[in-house]
Amino acid sequence: MQRITVNQPLNYEFTRHLEPRVRIASGTSLVVEAEDALSGQIRSDSDRRDKEKLPYGNPVTGPIFVEGAEPGDHLAVDIHKIEPWIDQCATRTAAPQQMCEWLGTDVPHGTHVCKIADEFIHWSDKIRIPYQPMLGCIGTAPDWGVPTCAPAGPHGGNMDIIETCPGNTVYLPVFIPGGYLYLGDAHANMGHGELSATGLEMPSVTTITAKLVKGKKIPGPRIESPNEIMTIATGCPMERAIAQAMSYLILWMESDYGWNRWRAYDILTHVAKISVGYYAIGTVACKIDKSYLNNPS
Repeated sequence: MQRITVNQPLNYEFTRHLEPRVRIASGTSLVVEAEDALSGQIRSDSDRRDKEKLPYGNPVTGPIFVEGAEPGDHLAVDIHKIEPWIDQCATRTAAPQQMCEWLGTDVPHGTHVCKIADEFIHWSDKIRIPYQPMLGCIGTAPDWGVPTCAPAGPHGGNMDIIETCPGNTVYLPVFIPGGYLYLGDAHANMGHGELSATGLEMPSVTTITAKLVKGKKIPGPRIESPNEIMTIATGCPMERAIAQAMSYLILWMESDYGWNRWRAYDILTHVAKISVGYYAIGTVACKIDKSYLNNPS
């Protein structure tokens, strides 16, 4: 299986202006290395983030060029495995941003390196967190503008949704020939909302299969798990992102599952669930269990 090493120098954009790292046929499986979101600067509790290099964070590996991909198509990326590169992860308590009103600004640096072993993150001598990895960043390159790895948008990007995990498929729009797929910013685990803007960040080795879906345009990123489908939107206030993601989910149910949009609107009122990415940029995934999808009447 082909392996793509970390971009050198590190890349912090979902850009169409880089040469592809690899060109693949639809259905090809790859192993992709990625540095952690802290650019590899924190490997011990005594390390400090180099603020002169901020806002450079979340480096992604790519682009991966999928042969035959054209605007109006989309990519289906199966995530098979996300493994730690060095058996540890790191986090830090950065400025609490919107929470300063209640917590103040005198926050310690809070560098915290945790060992990963036996399918657990050893957060302290007494607390273990299950190893449940996900990708904070995955996306394609837009045809206009060059988004950094800080925001999320219709291209995917820094979604920080815990459902970008092994066993799930991420669907991403294609805007330019080849799609230009990037991924990185793996977390060993992350709570909903990513409160301190830093998950349990780890350099990673991810195994994926990238498939091309021809002639089917989608408005933004989607995820399918064995039991659910979900749509993703980003924006503040978060209420607007929820409305957008729910609307995209309704339209997906209408186009692919035979639902009348207003019946879908009704059923989602009662059974929909929401997953929250990094709260400060308002990323949400709205989802429905597949058991409801085959009963549109």
